[in-house]
Order: sequence, then structure tokens, then C-alpha cells
Amino acid sequence: MKKIILFAAFHTALVTSAQEYNLLVGTYTSGGSEGIYVYQFNKTTGETKAISSVKSSNPSYLAVAPNQKFVYAVNSDDPGMVTAFQYNKETGTLSKLNEVTSGGANPCYIAINKKGTNLVVGNYSAGNLAVIDVRENGLMNQPKQIIQHNGNSVNRSRQEKAHVHSTVFSPDNNFLFVPDLGMDKLMIYKVAPRSGALLAAEPPFVEVNAGAGPRHFDFHPTRNYAYLIEEMMGTVSVFKYDEGKLTLLQNTSCHPMSFQGSIGSADIHVSPDGRFLYCSNRGDANSIAIFSIDQETGMIRLAGFQPTLGLHPRNFSFDPTGNFLLVANRDSDEVVIFKVDKQTGLLEDSKQRVKVSKPVCIKWIKK
Repeated sequence: MKKIILFAAFHTALVTSAQEYNLLVGTYTSGGSEGIYVYQFNKTTGETKAISSVKSSNPSYLAVAPNQKFVYAVNSDDPGMVTAFQYNKETGTLSKLNEVTSGGANPCYIAINKKGTNLVVGNYSAGNLAVIDVRENGLMNQPKQIIQHNGNSVNRSRQEKAHVHSTVFSPDNNFLFVPDLGMDKLMIYKVAPRSGALLAAEPPFVEVNAGAGPRHFDFHPTRNYAYLIEEMMGTVSVFKYDEGKLTLLQNTSCHPMSFQGSIGSADIHVSPDGRFLYCSNRGDANSIAIFSIDQETGMIRLAGFQPTLGLHPRNFSFDPTGNFLLVANRDSDEVVIFKVDKQTGLLEDSKQRVKVSKPVCIKWIKK
């Protein structure tokens, strides 16, 4: 009996240890930031402690390799670059491996497949996306495929041409979804299973309301539903998902009906338990919209709004336990940490902050 108890305790300790994560923050370096910052995160209290930083020019979006050994950052410059880093689990530090071109100007998003063999980068100003091979040692090759979008939409100042805003793999990695703000289309690509090369799917896109400005995209963790945030109209489109095909179920606002200010919605995530959907609103709102998700239909219903307690919330992220939601408030130079009520989906200020200049991306990596 003692042996069983000891083994159980030992197994629990191993699982707990495996669930310890550090926090990565990507930034714009036009202010006082140097690049990427690493923090120790207390999953019980939400407290953070600075561990390290690494210099990098405007690392505005990050991707962590599935093996947790490497981190990839887009450098949102013109011309754009992508930088690979090796992560030292013992020290919590990042060291540069190499850099390659992003294939266009001002990259704003990067995603890595489940095998860790391919990266896909979205270049906002160039209106294109690039596929990059990753070697076993974490080093990147130069882009092997660049796909150029061509098109525009009704807002001639913002949608004068294509503007790729994110590159999101389907849960099975068989498809890639690319919201293009400039074309008002959610482009869909079939991923070649061996090479990772992209081919137009059938159908090749879903068109959204004119002037909506599709930006980010997320899947339900356990059911066949997907959610698109539309920056310029401040709306969410809800889709039924079936092997690369999307069927629109609902389109609703991320703002109160009485809202009269400027709109600039940004990020969207389903909670880890799949019960709630969260959307960040910039502009004059500076809020997180919270929706409950009907598990049978995938449709959403407003649960409330949470002020972000800062300015210009871009990316936000749940910690791996789902107990905290962290919001990168770019223009007030801090990450605000909220407690999550898993029953209601509502947020409460934990009083914890990460002070860092121009935070724009939050990711997690095993300690």
C-alpha cells in the first residue's frame, strides 16, 4: 500500500512539474522594449517574475515549437524577417539560431504545424503568406512557397489591396485558414501532408460582409465550430466546420448596441474548456467581449464585457490552466492579468501586472 501511495505521489509531482509554464511576451520595439521577454508565472496566484529577455526587432507575433525547444518570431519590419530562437529549459533564456526573410513587408502572424516541420507567416502590408521549412535542429530554411493575394474591398483607405492578418491551421493540420482584411475574405488552403505546401481548397474562400475586415480565427477545442473576429465592423462570425468547409451560422457584434465610438476589434479565443468565446476590442472600447457557447449549435450569446484596464488590447491568452486570462495592452505598456470564473466566463482583476513596453503577443512555454 505504501508503495502505491508513494508512486501516486511521485506521479502527481511529475504531472505538476510538467504543467509548469513560463510566459513569453513579444513586443514592438519602437518604445523602450528590447524584444522578447520571458517571465516565470505562478499558476495559483497569477504573479510573474522576470527571467530573461532577448533582443529582436519588433517581434510582434510568436510561435512555440511543439517540442518546446524552439521559438519563432516575426519581425514586423519592411522588409520583414523571421527569427528562430533556441529555448533553454534550465535557464529560461532564448538564444538566436538564424533568421530568414518573411517573404514580404510587415509580417504580423506566424503559425507552426503539429510536427514542427513547417511555419506559415502572414505578411500584412505585402498581402501574402510564406511557407518555411524547419529543420530538426530548429533552424529555418528560406521560404519555399509564397502565395500572393490580390483584391480589395469597399473601404478604400484600409482595404485598397490584400492584407493578410493571420495564418491558422485546422486542428488536424490538414487545412490552413487565412483571414485577409483587405479582401474581406477568409481564404482556405489544403496542406500537403508531406511537404506542407499549400494548395487552394474547394471552395477556396468564404466571403464576409463588405467592410468587415476579417482578422483572427479560432476553433472550438472539442466540437466542429470555428469563430472569426472582424476588425473593422467589430463583429464575430460563427461557422460550422467540416473538413475544410465553413458554413455561416451567426454574425453578431462584439460591442454593446449603444456603442458609438471607434471600432477596432483584434483577437479571438475560445476558452480551453470550450464553454466561452472571448474577443478583444481596441478603438474607444478597450474591452473584452465575453460570449457563452451553445455546445449543441456552436452559436454564441453575450455574457458580458470586461474593461481591459488599459489601452489598445491586441493579443490575449489563457494560461495553460485556464484560470487566468492575460491581455496585452499595447499603448499602456502592460499585460493585465484577470482571473477567470469558469462557471460564468466573467473576468475579475487579479491585481497582477506585467510592466513591459508595447506588449503585443503572449505565448506559453514549458519550464
